[in-house]
Amino acid sequence: MPGPARGMRGPSRDGSRAKRAIDGPGIWASCVKGKEKQTVGELYDLFESLASQLWPIEGESRLEEHWDLDEGEDEGVNLEDQIARELAAIKRPRMESRFANCQTNTPCVIFISCEPPVDPVRLVTTHVQNVQQTGITKTRYTHRLTPVSGTCFAGLPEIHSLCRHVFPRFFAENGGSDPPRTHKYKIELRIRNHSTLTRMEVIQEVAKCVPESYMVDLDDPEVFVLVEVFKNVCGVSILKDFYRLQKFNVMALANEKSEVENFKHGTGRVKGKEDLGETGSVEAHDKGDV
Repeated sequence: MPGPARGMRGPSRDGSRAKRAIDGPGIWASCVKGKEKQTVGELYDLFESLASQLWPIEGESRLEEHWDLDEGEDEGVNLEDQIARELAAIKRPRMESRFANCQTNTPCVIFISCEPPVDPVRLVTTHVQNVQQTGITKTRYTHRLTPVSGTCFAGLPEIHSLCRHVFPRFFAENGGSDPPRTHKYKIELRIRNHSTLTRMEVIQEVAKCVPESYMVDLDDPEVFVLVEVFKNVCGVSILKDFYRLQKFNVMALANEKSEVENFKHGTGRVKGKEDLGETGSVEAHDKGDV
């Protein structure tokens, strides 16, 4: 029996609607081992919610508002009208999903591709900034999210071509200054389940695509070039604030926010002299669960 069509909105919670190969712009995610299917489901919900805010589909909000109003007017409606509404809801138009799970066949590793106009970098950056501000991840099993603006075969010519395609837009938007100045950058490379290319080969090839006005700075970079090599696939993206946002580890960001809030409310502070016992020893309050 053929699987569900990709154009149908609302993928199954276990992530059964999937592409066979890793392809296109998308988002890498690491998760709790054994919870891959649940992670796919929670990421679909999260990404669709964010995408509807960042790139609303014409008519979608009005359509959902219309149905929400109908559903809120059940009081005083006879049984026949209720049945008619339920039948109409079943026939409600389904919007095309902008995300698809790609099989990685590897524990703890997920890749979800994105359809235009979704920008994986903007999507993930928006989410991690929200997590940093609120401490709410909206996910249970997801650890780290890594957006890539494009993917290619993990060969040096292909990687070079991909960088030449992805980088110019960022440099055009962020490289201009009057007078011109030098920018600091760092290549963040992660290689998994791959043994053909060495780290130095990949770094040198990517560096060839960075303008001369950008200088390597491993300690205090302004710009980060993310390179993910997984099996025979390479993905790249370029962005800012990677370290400030805990390398897009949403669990770490949430824990960091919790620790700050606990400290503000007195938890974790060292007791003052007035709180000391007869021995005069200094005790720290329990921080509690983060």
